[in-house]
Amino acid sequence: MQNLLGDLITRIYNGQQARLGAILLHTATPKSSLAILEILRDEGYIVGFQETYDERLKRTFLKVLLKYNAMGVPAIKKIFQISKPTRRVYISTIILWKPKASAGLFILSTPKGILIDRDARLLNVGGELLLGIY
Repeated sequence: MQNLLGDLITRIYNGQQARLGAILLHTATPKSSLAILEILRDEGYIVGFQETYDERLKRTFLKVLLKYNAMGVPAIKKIFQISKPTRRVYISTIILWKPKASAGLFILSTPKGILIDRDARLLNVGGELLLGIY
């Protein structure tokens, strides 16, 4: 069993701790991971992502450009997976809460798609709590 979301989170966190400019992901990245990368880009946690081709390996990769401030501090202080393949965590709209007084966000998989907690509250939908970011 593969935990592709956990792999994505680990690669982003380790890349920022190593002060890398970008990380590479395999093209077998599911659409849910692409939606999460779009949310991270829109919320300002990464610069962006693009598909690149490696001539040496003759493979296509997804290149994620990591973001740092002017002092070299990573934009993501902490990123963690909440719902795992062995333990799924679901949350209703009643108990959606903000982490650390609006310092971060949660990403949920809802019937309306992959959303952040703020949008899920506005649409009044709950779902599987995927990850949290500070």
